[in-house]
Amino acid sequence: MNKIRSDLWETEPEYPAPGLSTHAYLWTPPEGNVLFYNTTHTHELDHIAQLGGIRHHYLSHQDEIASSVRTIKERFGSQLHIHRAEAHLAAETAPVDDPFSDRHTVDSILEVIPTPGHTPGSTCYLAQGAEGAYLFTGDTIYRGADGRWFAGYIKGFSDAVALAHTLSVLATLEPDVVVSSAFAGDSGVTELGDARWADIAHSVKERLVNHTRRSEES
Repeated sequence: MNKIRSDLWETEPEYPAPGLSTHAYLWTPPEGNVLFYNTTHTHELDHIAQLGGIRHHYLSHQDEIASSVRTIKERFGSQLHIHRAEAHLAAETAPVDDPFSDRHTVDSILEVIPTPGHTPGSTCYLAQGAEGAYLFTGDTIYRGADGRWFAGYIKGFSDAVALAHTLSVLATLEPDVVVSSAFAGDSGVTELGDARWADIAHSVKERLVNHTRRSEES
């Protein structure tokens, strides 16, 4: 595992498709450790145990469901969280403790934000970390190899209208660091610095809307 912030660890990469990489991320606030996304590298669980284990496991969407979800839950007794729209899929692998549906805040440090579009149950998480606000976007929005940002739209599967609304919601947030699940390029972690997140989210929405409009007209 790679320590990328004083309270944030990145698991080893996985390669779900050509040109794409994924990581899971362990956040270690005083309230208890949180794993975002999922890892199938179960050999890393010993290191996670040394860091205090996992109290909560938050999936961003159904593509992260794998047998390792059950392994993690059995080893650490972690609470499994996924949007209600996809909880039945996760329950085939491990019991779901929190099939949420509404936007809410946990322990005053983590905001759970349903963001449908990429999949019906896609969810983003805004964590108040030791080094700023960390926005975990799953596959809803990510940075490509060329540095541009993209919406996680899959024609014939994703809901473009819902995803466009989601991008408007994300534009209202004020993250310092954006952490996607899948990404193309060197890293799924982006320090925004002087870049305005609202401008990024709105530009991605505009390109998504234009793309789907052209597809409908062709």
